[in-house]
Amino acid sequence: MSELHDQPRVRAMPGQRVLNLIVRGLLRTPGICSLIGGRLLTLYLVGRKSGRRYSVPVAYLADGEDLHLGTSARWRHNLRSGEPVAIRIRGKHRWADVTTHTKESDVVSAYARMARANPTFAKFNRIRLNDDGEPDRNDLRMAWLGGAHAITLTLVAVGPDRS
Repeated sequence: MSELHDQPRVRAMPGQRVLNLIVRGLLRTPGICSLIGGRLLTLYLVGRKSGRRYSVPVAYLADGEDLHLGTSARWRHNLRSGEPVAIRIRGKHRWADVTTHTKESDVVSAYARMARANPTFAKFNRIRLNDDGEPDRNDLRMAWLGGAHAITLTLVAVGPDRS
């Protein structure tokens, strides 16, 4: 593996686990969830090897019924195209179909859109924005080289059995 792939691009903040615990609680709290739920949702994942259940708060960019996420965190391996995932968005439990994108052009394009719309996402992923709010192309490529995946969640009406 190259040296670039060994260096994660996403920033893990000190106390990230505690912060995630607090954010998950806020995303479940009526009233507050509608204030912070415009940019954050909770993913409910099952470890593909361990079977352990995880709840992960994550930033998203809404586009109609699609929600776009980007991450290089390890939990991304528990999302697989074609397998629905449970989420909580704006206080409501929903199901979403998953499409993961790993091709450089797809990841760079998605990360550019998310960085433009959410400067905190850009900062968290070490993507510099110029004075016009445009993301640095080299930083976008470095995110991809660091293992970033772009994920599209498409909201669906019923759960995974669809019956």
